[in-house]
Amino acid sequence: METRLAPIENPTGFLMKLVYWFSKKQFGKVITPLKVIYARLPISFASFTQRLPKLESKYQISKHLALLIRTHVAQLNTCHFCIDIGKAEAMKAFPDQLDKFLSVSRFRELPSFSASERAALQFAEELTLNKKVSDETFEEVSSYFTERQIVEIAWAVTHEHIYNLMNGAFNVGSDGLCQLPDTAPAKRAEAATVAYR
Repeated sequence: METRLAPIENPTGFLMKLVYWFSKKQFGKVITPLKVIYARLPISFASFTQRLPKLESKYQISKHLALLIRTHVAQLNTCHFCIDIGKAEAMKAFPDQLDKFLSVSRFRELPSFSASERAALQFAEELTLNKKVSDETFEEVSSYFTERQIVEIAWAVTHEHIYNLMNGAFNVGSDGLCQLPDTAPAKRAEAATVAYR
């Protein structure tokens, strides 16, 4: 997919050149959102978005749950870049649970998801699709999480929307950061279908 704005391959400012260097070091390439979006904004925007993931270290909800929520929201919003980078993060942080991340859209029916994860993912889904949460869903999530944790779940959804909406506005697709491990062809096809719905 071609981006709506041409990627800026060679930024002019020293700080943005440094940001490009860090991206290449971290991901093996300068990621497309950086070249299409953040290179056109004051450096403080890139700096702000770099701080967002660091805030997750202050969550009381687990990193695992936060990533499940972000993955589900990215899929609901069809942000292929975010699905890709989320998969890469899941492979690195939770390699033994990759199937769970690839099948997060089926959280209601799969026994691998706990009741608390189902409640959080339902909350995230309603907030994403309806921009509000039903009383029933709020009551359900409240039975598993503290008030602070519920706010963190909502923040994880909001955080993901920032990236999803910006990437969607400019047709930023997958950067191919994540390659699924070699599995049987049928399983690989099923995983790709689930991940890119």
